[in-house]
Formats: sequence, C-alpha cells, structure tokens
Amino acid sequence: MRMRLMLLGGGNALGQALIRLGAEEDIGFLAPRPPQDGWDAASLTQLLDDTRPDALINLAYYFDWFQAETVSETRLAAQEYAIERLAELCQHHSITLLQPSSYRVFDGSRATAYSEKDEPVPLGLRGQALWRIEQSVRATCPQHVLLRFGWLLDDSVDGTLGRFLARAEKPDELLMADDRRGNPTPVDDAARVIISVLKQLDCAAPLWGTYHYAGQEATTPLALGQAILTEARNFHPLAVESPTAQAHAARPDAADEPQHAVLACKKILHTFGIKPRAWRAGLPALLDRFYRHGQT
Repeated sequence: MRMRLMLLGGGNALGQALIRLGAEEDIGFLAPRPPQDGWDAASLTQLLDDTRPDALINLAYYFDWFQAETVSETRLAAQEYAIERLAELCQHHSITLLQPSSYRVFDGSRATAYSEKDEPVPLGLRGQALWRIEQSVRATCPQHVLLRFGWLLDDSVDGTLGRFLARAEKPDELLMADDRRGNPTPVDDAARVIISVLKQLDCAAPLWGTYHYAGQEATTPLALGQAILTEARNFHPLAVESPTAQAHAARPDAADEPQHAVLACKKILHTFGIKPRAWRAGLPALLDRFYRHGQT
C-alpha cells in the first residue's frame, strides 16, 4: 500500500476489524487516540495539519451511527459539524475521505432494493444527520467514497448483537419484526470491503462516489434472530428458544427504522469487483469472538 492511511475510530469494533484484516495483508494504519471528549473540529484541524495522510477512513462515530440504540440530537449535531470541518481539511490537503453511511438514509417505503440512484428520505434523527453529512462531504470534498452499509453486526457487548444476546439470556418473550427486511452485514465483512476499496484507490483509480454494501440474502429481524440464537447455543446456554413475531408497526423503533432496508450492491460489484458474502457464513466467527471476549 503506497498510500499513508489514517483511521479515526480504531478502537471500535469496525476499526478493530479493519486493523486485524489490514495486518494480515501488511496494510498499516495511523490510528491516533481520540481526545478525551472525542474528535471535534479543533482537534481534527490540528491532527491533519500535523500528519497529512493520503487517505482517511472516518469511523470516529461508528458506534453512535451503527450500534447505539439512540443518539441525542445535540450529539449528532456536534458530529455533523466535526465532519464538515473534516471534509474541508481533506479537500485542502488533497486527502481521500472514506466515509461510512447507512441504509437509514432511506425511509423504507419501497419493497424493492434501494440503489445509489434512489433519493434518500430519512426517517429518524440519525438517518437525517447521516444524509446531511453525506451531502456535506459530496459538496466539500470531491475526492471521497461514501459507503452505505446494511444492518451491521459486531461483537461489542452494548451493540445491536450484544443487546439481543443479553435479552436472550432472560426467559422473557423476545419480540422481533417479521415484516421488516434488510441485509445483515458482519463487521469483518464490512472491513473486507473497506480494504478492497482502499487497495483500488491506492492504484490511483479515481472511483469517487457513493456505494452500497450489505451481506448477501435479505432477511427479517425474526429470521436473523433465529439464526443468531441457533448459532449462539454452540457457545453459550440461552433461555429463549426462538424469537416471537411482531409487526413492524408495533415495534418501538418503527418511527425511526426503515421497514424495507434492502440495499442493491451492483454498483460496488461492477466498479470495484466486490462480491457480497453470505452473512450466515460470518455468524460463527462473529459469535466466537463475542463469547471469547466474555461478553455476555
């Protein structure tokens, strides 16, 4: 890798997966420790003025965007402001910016898969913030890659998977939507995609733009929950045998979560040659790491 790569958010689950996978391929990252209160406009300015990497992977707010149950409007506004500054700095220093985004920029009103050409209409605060961030990056830093991911699953104890498994240890009804659809995407698979994109950008291919990536096989939270429980029992006893179906409209997050969140991944296949991997194949390694860390 000729490019000097900087990774913001190297301590979170996707950052750790990226560092692990990079090490297997002799790809290293500058991964600065964030300030005590997290990255803001001032600390990012100082960092990039001092280091001047060739490409920057911004996972600084990964947990809030992809794993947290809720995020406050104030917190999202501060992150938006910081990324506006980050995009300006990347443009000023000719740094390629790789910025993750999410299926949450869509409202989920259509039953067919969303492509990059579909107009985002986000529902909740998080989706709205992500859409504004996308627009800001596009307008400010032409040398960018925006990667929209599906339902990201990682091994963090307080992430989506961790919360689900904690509930499965109690003998209470575990309600999951059976009429909501999306693409589960294990964090290792997302890291593989980021590395693949970086390798081609390293060849000076100007493949800027917005791309979708999500695990192969769209499914429902109910079916995903059943698959996770079946696999998790190989590692740990659980109190719940199987989740119970509930309508999307009855779910507490129905106002924020798109009912249909399936992403079409043809563009990333045709541009970068990245093929989607079956999310089911990634569950054993993900759960092994979750339980090996003693995270229950």
